Amino acid sequence: MTATIGGPSQSLDPDRVRDFVRAGLGPIDLDGRSLCIVIPDSTRRFPLAPVLKAVADAVDGRVRACTAVVALGTHAAMAEEAIGEMTGPLPFPVVNHKWWDASTFATVGRLSDASVAELTGGRIRDAVDVRVNRLVTESDITLIVGPVLPHEVVGYSGGHKYLFPGLSGQELIDLTHWLGALITSRQIIGTPGITPVRAVIEAAAGMVPGDRRALCGVVDHRSGQLASLAFGSPLDAWGAAAEVAAATHVRYLQRPVPRVLAMVAPRYTDLWTGAKGFYKVEPVVADGGEVVLYAPHITEVSAMHPGLLDIGYHCRDFFLAQWDRYRDHPWGELAHSTHLFGAGTYEPGKGEVRRVRVTLATAIPEETVLRVNLGYRHPASIDVAEWRSDPTALVVEDAGEVLYRLEEPEEA
Repeated sequence: MTATIGGPSQSLDPDRVRDFVRAGLGPIDLDGRSLCIVIPDSTRRFPLAPVLKAVADAVDGRVRACTAVVALGTHAAMAEEAIGEMTGPLPFPVVNHKWWDASTFATVGRLSDASVAELTGGRIRDAVDVRVNRLVTESDITLIVGPVLPHEVVGYSGGHKYLFPGLSGQELIDLTHWLGALITSRQIIGTPGITPVRAVIEAAAGMVPGDRRALCGVVDHRSGQLASLAFGSPLDAWGAAAEVAAATHVRYLQRPVPRVLAMVAPRYTDLWTGAKGFYKVEPVVADGGEVVLYAPHITEVSAMHPGLLDIGYHCRDFFLAQWDRYRDHPWGELAHSTHLFGAGTYEPGKGEVRRVRVTLATAIPEETVLRVNLGYRHPASIDVAEWRSDPTALVVEDAGEVLYRLEEPEEA
């Protein structure tokens, strides 16, 4: 059974969070058992410290061992000091998910080609091994803690997504991300319920041993405070939080806009993560319009994924039309490429047609930006006040947090 507190436009104080966490974890059989806590990295906006403090107080003297692991996916490892700033002081260790180290993983099963075909609606028909960080498999209980918000790959983030791809082997990361790209980011982002990508994630999670619970939160994007918190099984707690996120993290416009200035937050340190500023606004940009990602602090495309410099940014059909050439490139990078390019078409001999122009106003050198097939503007040329005064433009602060959608036309 799922318990919830808070809701849209609310703000949960630490005492209420503490009492809620204690009530949730109290009946769980923790005595003498080992606990693994799975947490987000600093690219996710979430008041982690008070929640983890509440968890630590609730399990103190009960668990035999406790370790928290940062669900990096394939993000860069966090420095020890940065982890401490994010979590606050804790009585148990916090470690990075070392996705680059093969010894990190345990294989828990395999999704057959028939299963993958069924789960993906026939879009992918390749079997895939299911590997996950062995801290999860070697612990009696896993507690997933983190936010839920619209996501460009799965629909809504959170829940078992912290295992796959958060603590996952590369195989499943590539499969789920490419599946989302085949559906397209514009189509799947903010889609409620069990999307094909979520179906794959849940099937993989069903192979993981041990008992699992989740604390899924929704953060007020204005204040940064917790608006709601749900506790229960990862699937049910995620579902409850997603309902709140659908009310708080989706803004509807009546008509498309020709220009968007997406002001990317400093927590996104490269284009790999900062591209969320585009994903979240693409649905409201008019055909032929432009999105400018304004992020003077971003200096590189991705240190973790240098292959992007080789393939650049393209639409989905560009890769599908040349699949023999690209099928052996990491599918997660192909997916990211399509996400930032956005919707478009490709015909051999005619080339690509963009629906929306994507322009970087970052510290990435102009030569690099043009090389990867994106537009360039020097960040010093951006006058934010001028953009704000333009009635046809949309200026989005903290871009990457709230999804923008067009209102559905009323039926006649």
